This record gives sequence, structure tokens and C-alpha cells, in this order.
Amino acid sequence: MKYPFATRVQGITSSAVRDLLKIIQSGNVISFAGGLPDEALFPVQELELAYQKVFRSGGKYFQYGPTEGDSELRMLIQERLREKGIIASLENILVTTGSQQAIDLLAKVFLSAGDTILVENPSYLAALQAFQLYEANIIAVKSDRDGMIPEDLEEKIIAHSPKFIYVVPTFSNPEGKVWSKKRREALLQLAAKHKVVIVEDDPYSELRFTEEEPVPLASMDADGNHVIYTSTFSKTVAPGVRIGWMTGPEEVIRMGALSKQSTDLHTSSIDQRAMYYFLQDFPTRPHLDRLREEYRHRSLVMQEYLSKSGQNLFHWVEPQGGMFLWLSINRAIDTAELLEVALQEGVAFVPGASFFAGQPERNTLRLNYTHATPDVIETGMGRLMTAIDKVLASRVND
Repeated sequence: MKYPFATRVQGITSSAVRDLLKIIQSGNVISFAGGLPDEALFPVQELELAYQKVFRSGGKYFQYGPTEGDSELRMLIQERLREKGIIASLENILVTTGSQQAIDLLAKVFLSAGDTILVENPSYLAALQAFQLYEANIIAVKSDRDGMIPEDLEEKIIAHSPKFIYVVPTFSNPEGKVWSKKRREALLQLAAKHKVVIVEDDPYSELRFTEEEPVPLASMDADGNHVIYTSTFSKTVAPGVRIGWMTGPEEVIRMGALSKQSTDLHTSSIDQRAMYYFLQDFPTRPHLDRLREEYRHRSLVMQEYLSKSGQNLFHWVEPQGGMFLWLSINRAIDTAELLEVALQEGVAFVPGASFFAGQPERNTLRLNYTHATPDVIETGMGRLMTAIDKVLASRVND
């Protein structure tokens, strides 16, 4: 039987990361592919106590709940936002099923087929896929290690009249870079000048490796009309709980809530309440400090291996936080082909082409350093170097 799938769905390819995970789970493969935190570092005992508290509530949180989310959890999110300099009323905070749902809801609210959005290049691949699903015209803005280049950004705003600009300015996925304050200011100035909305995706800022926290765009938005801010507990608590949120202009959040009603009615009441008890009952600073130190060490282990073994073969920007190392190989190697050899050697990564809107740079790849322990990173990087050596040797033999 031929099923009448919508055209926009037929045009979407499955996620490279999801496909890789299926392969990895079926064999002895060390994975640097998925954006996974280390489950050994999850606060399991604290979460268990939080869920026990929910189960002792007498069933209140087993009922349907408000689409906007648990009001007391939103109050705690409001406090966290205030600590970052982001002022949001309770009514302007929408709890979502992970920040990925926030991205999808915003695409649903803003985009009709053929509408244009502007993104960094490279950009978060699951966001690109969400935008593709709504048949958006995705235009890449020229970027460097400091963020979008203002001249190219303004030129493309004028040329394309985008519905919004999507950015991950703090420890970006995939590059792990941090936008400079100057570039953040330039983006806000251009958004205000041309009346364009910015979607600031911020899942990683609490995983910083330095004391200084980058200033969110949302905290720099003087009138609160130009930035929609999304974040999540997935990277700092546990992704399986699926609690994210978004805040921004009142009308946008209201439309997001209406769209969410038709999607899932509301995010799990049980999980929301457990997250509330977790945040209320347990100090999170020691947990975050542990994550930051452990992940910083793992990133250094990966980089030291590259420096020692790469012989100037690679280029990367040292991560100041987050979960990823973005590599460019200084040879004409297509990393999609390299992946086939790497899997045979027992190691996986994500080829860089998946992260580009438009013409990809095929000599790039993304490595995740948060899921593997330092000794596993050493072993996996050894396997990766073996795969690269084999690919380079085959080029010589050809």
C-alpha cells in the first residue's frame, strides 16, 4: 500500500546521529557521536527521592495539568532566568518536553512553506531538520569563531526578510564556540533595526569551564521584544526527564502554548513535579561543579591526544564549555567516507556535512567528549587515528 505522506515529511532524511546510535548499540563501538551526558554522573539518588515525593502526593500529579506547566516549577525557572539577567513574568514561561520541542513549536508558530530563516553555518542539525519539516528556506550567514559576521547578516536580512534568526551563541553545537560580546550586540542591534526575532537556543551555558558566564542575548534585549530564549535540564540533570522551557515576547509564548495544546496537551506532570522537588530540595551547585570539572578534563584529554598524534593534521577551537569538539582535517578527506572505516575500527563520530545549511565542508566532524571516560577517550581516539591513517594510505596507494 502507498501511504499519502505529506510532501514536507517525505523530504526529510532521518537524523545521522539517530542512525549512528542504532549501529553503535549493535556492536563494540566507542561513540563520540551522540550529544550524550555521562549517565554515571546523573544525580540518580536525588532524582529517586524527588520521584518518591511525587508518588507520595496522593495522585495529584498523575492528573492532567496546565499546558503552560507546573506553576511552582516555572517559579524556579523564573529565578534561574533572573540569575542570568533575564527578566520574565511567570505567564511568559512555557515548560516544554525538552528544548527540542520548543524549537519545533516555534517552527510551527512562525513558519509557512517557503518562509526564510537565517542560521549560523554550521548549525545544530536537529534544529535544521525541524525547520526543513515545515518547508523553510534555510539561509546560512557567514560566521567565524566570534559569531555571525554583521555585514553578511544585514545583507541577508535585507535580501530575504527572515521570519527569525536561529543561533546557539554559547558553547555552540557543533562548534563549541562562544560568541563575542561585540557580535552579540551587533546581532541585537540588527534585529531591532530590521524588526526580526532571534531564537536563542541555550542548552549548554551551565557547562562552562571558566568562572565567567557568557551573557545571554535575552538578558541584553532591552525591551524584551526581540529574543525568544530556550533552555533545558537535559544536559545538567538528565535527558530522560525531558524538561525544557522557553520564554520571550508574550504573544509568541501564548501562540507556543496554543500549539503545544494540540501537540501533547502538556509536558508530563509527574516529571515536572519531580524536577521541582529536585531543584527545591537539593543544592545544584556541587553537582554542576562536578560536571564542569569532569567534562573539562575529558575535553582536554581529547585535545591532548589530537595535539600529540595529529602532526598538524587537525584544526579546532578549544571549547570553553559544552559537550563538543569540532574538527577540520587539513586533508581532502570526506568524513562520511572516513566514518565507514572508523566504524570498522570500532569508533563513531558525526560527519560535519550534516550540520551545514547549503554547501557543506566535508572535511569536518563533530566529537562528543562528555559520554566517554578519559581512558575510553584515549582508546577511541587511537581507533580514530588508525582509521584516518588507513584512509590517507589508501589515497597514496591509489
